[in-house]
Amino acid sequence: MSKIKNIFQHSPISPLFIAESITKHSSKTEIGAHQIFLGQIRADKIDDKTVKAIEYTAYEDLALNQMTEIREEIFAKYDITCMHIHHSLGIVNAGEICLFVFTSSKHRKEATLACNEVVERIKKELPIWGKEIFEDETHQWKINQ
Repeated sequence: MSKIKNIFQHSPISPLFIAESITKHSSKTEIGAHQIFLGQIRADKIDDKTVKAIEYTAYEDLALNQMTEIREEIFAKYDITCMHIHHSLGIVNAGEICLFVFTSSKHRKEATLACNEVVERIKKELPIWGKEIFEDETHQWKINQ
């Protein structure tokens, strides 16, 4: 089994961090395609209330072990060069980034398929929960879609 990589950070994911991640790959000339997914908090209206933030919590040890397994399966299934995953914990405000998935490969199809599968599996399989916080300070647990 691979070394467990921490995917969590206790803050929103900054645009600067995303840009720096992309920049670091410009020297890797064997890569021909990158696929990036950015999950951003929406100011949804639910029952006449507006979401101002989501507070993420996770069963971190279990999530990291499961993510390690998913990562190994994705590398075995797709011919990708690298994969980077970052998920926020704590409060992330509307308009901020909470999930950053970045896959790279020689060709676009592999990068795209791998990235899409990683995002779907994170949402379905990892013990990560989001509590929607409304402008009136009430809250409710979010249902993943």
